Amino acid sequence: MNILRRLPLSRLLLLCALALVIGVSATALAFAVGSGPTPPPKPLAQAIHDALGGAGGEQIQGVSANVTLTDHLLEGASLAGGGGGGGGGGGGELTSSPLIAGGSGRLWLAKDGDVRLELQSQQGDTQVIYDGHTLTVYDAASNTVYRYTPPAREGGSGTPGGADHEVPSIAKIEEAIAHLSKHADVSGATPSDVAGHAAYTVRVSPNEAGSLFGGVELSFDAGNGVPLRAAVYSSTSAAPVIELAATEISYGPVSGSVFEINPPANAKVEEISTPSSSGAHPAHKGDKPTITTHGHGPSTIAVVESKTNEKGAQGGGGESLASSRYGEGLPKVTIDGVSASELRTELGTLLSFERDGVRYLVAGSVTPAAVEEVARGL
Repeated sequence: MNILRRLPLSRLLLLCALALVIGVSATALAFAVGSGPTPPPKPLAQAIHDALGGAGGEQIQGVSANVTLTDHLLEGASLAGGGGGGGGGGGGELTSSPLIAGGSGRLWLAKDGDVRLELQSQQGDTQVIYDGHTLTVYDAASNTVYRYTPPAREGGSGTPGGADHEVPSIAKIEEAIAHLSKHADVSGATPSDVAGHAAYTVRVSPNEAGSLFGGVELSFDAGNGVPLRAAVYSSTSAAPVIELAATEISYGPVSGSVFEINPPANAKVEEISTPSSSGAHPAHKGDKPTITTHGHGPSTIAVVESKTNEKGAQGGGGESLASSRYGEGLPKVTIDGVSASELRTELGTLLSFERDGVRYLVAGSVTPAAVEEVARGL
């Protein structure tokens, strides 16, 4: 069974958070311009169908690659503690992480969808593992393990090998592309040479102006459909803001031991959770954050409001950007007489301030001026 039909993965980092994630796929491998072959021109739906149904896809037992992650998202952002040093150099830990600063390493993908990304840096390796249920990140620089288990989907996940993993027809693919095209500009399948493999590259961009998000590109192997490259673009630059790239790639079985993580016994462990959707009605949860939006489409600006106690701590837990150890060096702006911390990136802006016992977090894939305008209207 083609492993591309079995992957329960989304768009990361995200995550960082990621994210990313956006928009970027956790299984994305990389771009490396070479002198390999390019496939014949085809309509996008035909290229996707032929790749997913290719004979090579039935034989793939796993993927291994040398990778390079390029990340300019926080480039130029002034975070506290960037000088390294001891003690509370939280900003230094953050900006020196290869997930934020970029780095090179290895990526493995098993037939059942398990993924491991390992990036090296002078402060130590960063390891990211996803087993289909839990995302685990070990940051050697801070000797910390972060674990996140997404809420289970209602109805459960599909059973591997079921009918829902069959290659979709060209008509179904065309239908999906047509639906996506109502909300975004979708390019054709551009014949490419990616990591020495014949591939097709497709770009999806917003069809509305006003956003800093310029679009995403994905390159996939023309013979088996395996993603070979993913990149996220800003509307202000022709170069990708985030790109995961492999210098070498090979197909074959991957040992289960690759996906085992063994941090030091003294490593800190942080469990990351999301608010539960179960429980009482919102009227009984007055100190829970509320979220409102302004605008529409890719230029939507979100506003998160939460109560603070007398000491400035958030009622629902956590701390503001302004009071965190990472926000001390961020630019300050004045919102109706109140000082606010502002994080500016190539993909968007995040603003945080407190007023009259309420903490405001205003964010969007827009310019600082657009976020500040919404903040001043609160």
